[in-house]
Amino acid sequence: MTTTIEQPSDVQDNSRFEQLLKQVAQCQICQSSLPLAPKPIIQLSTQAKLLIIGHAPGRQAHNMDKPFADKSGERLRSWLGLTEQQFYSEQVAILPMGFCYPGKTKNGDKAPDKRCYATWHQQLIAYLPHIQAMVLLGQHAQSAYLQRSINVTENAKGWQTHQQQMPAIWPLPHPSPRNNIWLSKNPWFSQELLPALQNHIRLLLPSAKFE
Repeated sequence: MTTTIEQPSDVQDNSRFEQLLKQVAQCQICQSSLPLAPKPIIQLSTQAKLLIIGHAPGRQAHNMDKPFADKSGERLRSWLGLTEQQFYSEQVAILPMGFCYPGKTKNGDKAPDKRCYATWHQQLIAYLPHIQAMVLLGQHAQSAYLQRSINVTENAKGWQTHQQQMPAIWPLPHPSPRNNIWLSKNPWFSQELLPALQNHIRLLLPSAKFE
């Protein structure tokens, strides 16, 4: 899939966007496959410049009704060089591949339900006209949004090839503690990719925007 953002003719119509968000909040498309009651957890603003697309909310995020309200979120904010206040601002949009907590397997959380992406992503992203950078966390997001997705390691290694397009794309592993071994085996990630990412975000989201 390409990352061209096609905007609807009523992109400036906030009432239509708010209506769409209400529809998402009431969504029950995958209710029968969820371990808990549906609770879509997203963070969207028409003013956002950075879009984060990840897996799906974890159990703690579900309980707190807040995206990345866990150890993965702490690591992600560290990777991005953002404070908690900056991360949860209108400058940052968070749109997971699955909007609700999917439940667990013995190896971690279940895969996100594909119906969230198919039903909502294109509609919602169309109302984010100012997005200049996309952070893709993990294989599910990268398979959906990279024109040529190989695997998480190779996608991340090729990060420089995605910087000339608009929006710029940053393929990252998921910040879960389960990826500690991956991080130890790939020191270039912390030494090369993260400094470049943090510099990009500093230019994109200057501190004055959060005052």
